Amino acid sequence: MPRIIITLGDPAGIGPEVIDLALASIDLPRGFKIDVIGDRLAATPGRPDTISATAALAALNQAANQLKNGSADAVVTGPVCKENLQKIGFSFPGQTEFFADAFGIADYAMMLTGATLSVALTTIHEPISAVPHLLTLERITRVGLLTSDYLKRRGIPHPRIAVAGLNPHAGENGAFGDEESRIIQPAIDQLNRLSIADFSGPAVPDAVFREAAHGKFDAVIAMYHDQGLIPLKLLDFDTAVNVTLGLPKPRTSPDHGTAFSIAGKNLANPSSMIAAIRLACELCS
Repeated sequence: MPRIIITLGDPAGIGPEVIDLALASIDLPRGFKIDVIGDRLAATPGRPDTISATAALAALNQAANQLKNGSADAVVTGPVCKENLQKIGFSFPGQTEFFADAFGIADYAMMLTGATLSVALTTIHEPISAVPHLLTLERITRVGLLTSDYLKRRGIPHPRIAVAGLNPHAGENGAFGDEESRIIQPAIDQLNRLSIADFSGPAVPDAVFREAAHGKFDAVIAMYHDQGLIPLKLLDFDTAVNVTLGLPKPRTSPDHGTAFSIAGKNLANPSSMIAAIRLACELCS
């Protein structure tokens, strides 16, 4: 029986609440052992501090060790407060980078997938000013390969993947920037030569997500964090799941944060946590 572990996240947030609601749901698949890792008593709901962050980090380290030693088959991570984690020495922009480092993986990517859209990110937690300098043919190609592999694992034999441009109107033939012709188009051409999926683009960013939502594409590769996640969270906030591509074992997470302002008030919606657990089960089956 595959074993799924769930980290509590910051215990001052809504993680404990949505986990309890999710585990009580009739929508979870059977045939999996599910265990929760974390110290619920390390915080008061809605009052985060370095003690609650320390508990969240301890759960992450325990989860990584269990994945690596084979006692767990997948992990679902509860939401954490990155600011407080960094106050206690957490050196990563987020949990995605933490697990990639734990496994020694450089070839990884963040994807969020919901009922309407699936979006992979070429760059993740980076300042907007740094994005044009971080885009390379190699990086876009790598994310394309990971996205294609993920979609095939979900049962799509030959995925249709749109690659968004960086600039307004996808550069409009150089009028608003040349990253599309200089970097993104060559990466698309290289991916299509592999014949693993149908890659198209560079797509106009303000139109491609609508096309994907209407079924024209199985996924969109965005160039930076908010380009991809604003449309996804607008359409799929309650069902979206964050999944780290490229890890040897599945890691998923709900797409929301700690929501300290409503923690402990019985207002949190567990739908995204339910979806994250379901996807973790699917990927380790």
